[in-house]
Amino acid sequence: MTSWSVVVPAKRLAVAKTRLQPLTGLPGGDHPALVLALLADTVSAALGCPAVGSVVVVTDEPAAAELVRGLGARTVPDEPDRGLNPALEHGARAAGGSAVAALSSDLPALRPPELAAALAAASAAPRCFVADAQGTGTTLLTARGTPLRPRFGRGSALAHREDGALALHGDWPGLLRDVDTPEDLRAALALGTGPRTTAAVTASPALARELRTAR
Repeated sequence: MTSWSVVVPAKRLAVAKTRLQPLTGLPGGDHPALVLALLADTVSAALGCPAVGSVVVVTDEPAAAELVRGLGARTVPDEPDRGLNPALEHGARAAGGSAVAALSSDLPALRPPELAAALAAASAAPRCFVADAQGTGTTLLTARGTPLRPRFGRGSALAHREDGALALHGDWPGLLRDVDTPEDLRAALALGTGPRTTAAVTASPALARELRTAR
């Protein structure tokens, strides 16, 4: 079985997940705690995947680095500091190995078997990707024996497809559900989030009540 090196980017807390601030600004809300919880549940799922040999988190955020090292991940600083895609290329070089995957940091409903299934499907082509639930973004990009060439950002699913990566499809709802907005978080909670995200939400009754409200 291929052993994958997984690279996860983590922004500084001051600029991470700003579209969640209407929620985390509610009484009892804690924006840094929620952002770190999303990261921790994502990294834990990757570390729990039998196809993953190592997880490398690229970050200049001390709190994020301390957290993921405690979970068993390696960290490297974002030495390029030129945005997401250069950070992922830097992380891929640091990870080494012939099979590297870039994984979004905000997948709190991800299950290790889902990631294992997607990585197994990635044997179909040298470069593959999984689009997000909306079909426009990317949550996973894989490369075997070839450069990663990440094209994350607005419209990244199309950008990866046009750059030759194969789109993968499967029964892995947690892998599709990244969290950028309150609606995304509500959908992730409906799938079942990891323990840290669940705890971060329930720590604020006002936040939990808002997320239970149908929209």
